[in-house]
Amino acid sequence: MKTIDNIPTSKIQRASKLVSTGAKVGVNYLKYYGDKLTKTELEAKERLNKNNATDIYDGLKQLKGSALKVAQMLSMEKSIMPQAYVEKFSLAQFSVPPLSPPLVIKTFKKYFGKLPRELYDTFNATSVNAASIGQVHVATKDGKKLAVKIQYPGVAESIASDLAMVKPIAMSMFNIKGKGSDKYFKEVEHKLAEETDYILEVKQSKEIVEACSHIQNLKFPQYYEALSNERIITMDYMVGEHLSEFAAHNTNQEVANKIGQALWDFYMYQIHNLKKVHADPHPGNFLISEDSKLIALDFGCMKIIPEEFYKPYFELAETENIVNKAKFETKLYELEILRKDDSKEEIVFFTAMFHEMLSLFTQPLHAEIFDFSDDTFFGKIAALGEKYSKNTELRKMNGNRGSQHFIYMNRTFFGLYNLMFDLKAKAITINNFRNL
Repeated sequence: MKTIDNIPTSKIQRASKLVSTGAKVGVNYLKYYGDKLTKTELEAKERLNKNNATDIYDGLKQLKGSALKVAQMLSMEKSIMPQAYVEKFSLAQFSVPPLSPPLVIKTFKKYFGKLPRELYDTFNATSVNAASIGQVHVATKDGKKLAVKIQYPGVAESIASDLAMVKPIAMSMFNIKGKGSDKYFKEVEHKLAEETDYILEVKQSKEIVEACSHIQNLKFPQYYEALSNERIITMDYMVGEHLSEFAAHNTNQEVANKIGQALWDFYMYQIHNLKKVHADPHPGNFLISEDSKLIALDFGCMKIIPEEFYKPYFELAETENIVNKAKFETKLYELEILRKDDSKEEIVFFTAMFHEMLSLFTQPLHAEIFDFSDDTFFGKIAALGEKYSKNTELRKMNGNRGSQHFIYMNRTFFGLYNLMFDLKAKAITINNFRNL
């Protein structure tokens, strides 16, 4: 894979890169209008989406950092994003151009004040994995094989400016507007700032390992504080296959169920017992070991679930509250989905919309055993997402809905559902966390 010798770090450099990307998108739209003369609307739109997804991703992967992280987050919105964007942006999960070896050594010297050979017995300056915020190298020390994650230069310092640049795109895509919209971007900015603090990540990682190591068929690396700092993390090198790659060829249903149960138990235990959850459930953060166990990695993005949000969030998912109109509406207000300044039209529309969505999306939580390989269930979720993404009435209303805590909680559940579906896990015990 081609490597990168430098990353734009100043606001002007990063803004210029996005401007040039925007110019390419403009050219794609000119092609689109020409295509409409000779092709069907569907063919023209598919080509537009493919070209735009490619050009936007190519621009963001040069910037890395928060801009690329937002693309990664959007790739998980499979029911909202066009397929071309999902396919291209999902590459941000674990397949982006790495830093060149000379830049790696320079970055390491800057962050640690020492060269890699002064800390490890061996260190491979060629990356084995590169993602949105950092890349991983293999090292050895005292007979142990280690993974060394190095953060890209300038990532932590450019979070606010990067988000400001991608904010108009995100607002348009999710129909966010009006007073109070900044709270959503502040939530994302706060979480991204935490993800660039590797001292915090090591602390959170060790806490999760200690709290969840009793869960069956689940493994974690060991983290080494003496070989870590605010921009570098050293941990055990874990041998395994990325979850999505494993799922693509696995034909053993028993193994799929075993891994799926471990994944589900891991998330439910965090959510309900710890009230703090690994809010970055994409395939790049999970490996499947040779002995068919789930390996969980990368705990930079941990979402604390406040009690005042946790209680109404899961009460809203209960069947008796979904079918009781008065109780359902009360919970919608508690969670800021309905607002006191809503018109009657907005109250009726959003009450019906969220009732339809929650009646479907909470189905696994209402079952004792659930089949996550069910194409019908996930097909309904995709159809519902498409229905509301094309709803012209919704576009006229203020989509600025819900507590800021929804961003990472919904992202967690959407990501978890997608991983369970990828695994084709069946016969999953839903409330097993109560016995853990």
